[in-house]
Amino acid sequence: MHLDHDATARAAEPIGFDDFLKVDIRVGTVVEATVYEGARKPSYKLVIDFGPGIGRRKSIGQVAALYACEDLVGKQIAAVVNFPPRQIGKAMSECLTLGFGDEEGRITLFSPDTPVPNGARLA
Repeated sequence: MHLDHDATARAAEPIGFDDFLKVDIRVGTVVEATVYEGARKPSYKLVIDFGPGIGRRKSIGQVAALYACEDLVGKQIAAVVNFPPRQIGKAMSECLTLGFGDEEGRITLFSPDTPVPNGARLA
């Protein structure tokens, strides 16, 4: 689901603040990371713990270029938790893990600089 965007492009069309508030972006801790065999681009299956309010969700992330599975376990990352589940190949993704592409298109995960409670919402 990653889109390639030109870092020098202008901002997207304006949206209303109420529209932004509809997107529920939360922090969770990766508790499992495994290689997703058969993906078009190197990807991992992630299980992310968003705390007691949301629980654990599965996500497919195209982050294998910069991360090893063992380095992801315990890492806090941000994800959209209120999109409907999406079929990614043979797996179901229950949240959209957020990241930014570098000059080579490798995805760097979006995560807090210091620990925050699992389930904390983007403020």
